[in-house]
Amino acid sequence: MRHFGQAEEMALQAPIERRTHDVLRAAVLELIETESRRRFPITLHAGLPGRSASHLQTESVTDPGLRADVALTLIHHVTTWVPHPYVWITRPGELSVHDEDLTWLGPVLWAAASLGRDVGLVVVTRRGWFDPMSGVCREWRRLRRRSHG
Repeated sequence: MRHFGQAEEMALQAPIERRTHDVLRAAVLELIETESRRRFPITLHAGLPGRSASHLQTESVTDPGLRADVALTLIHHVTTWVPHPYVWITRPGELSVHDEDLTWLGPVLWAAASLGRDVGLVVVTRRGWFDPMSGVCREWRRLRRRSHG
C-alpha cells in the first residue's frame, strides 16, 4: 500500500479488513478477466464482484446531481441482495487520482449517507485499487486467481 503524495517514501502500511481486501482483489480480477480493451468506459459498480449492479458512464451524466441519483439508485437496489455493498469504479489508467474519480466521489458519499450506509468509493484498474479519500492502495504486478487445492 502507499499513500499518494509520498511516492518517494516507503509505502504506507494501513490495515484493512480481510473481507475488504478479498472483495477488492476480486474486483480487480473481475476487471482483468472481463475487459480486454485497452480503453474502455468508466463504470460505477455497487454490490460485490460477481454480484453487482453497474452504470456505464456516458457523456450525458455530467451533472453531480444526476451522478448522485445514479449512485443512490445502484446502492439502494443492491442492498436487497447484498447487505453490506461496496461501491467502486472501474477505469483504464494508472493507480493515481484522476478527475473522473473525484467527480463520482462526492455523489457516491452523498448517496451512501442518504441511505444510512457506511460506504465509500474505491477506484479499480487492472493494476490494483485505491481509495481516493484515504490513499490506501493495493497494487499487483501479475494478479492471478488463487487455485483451491
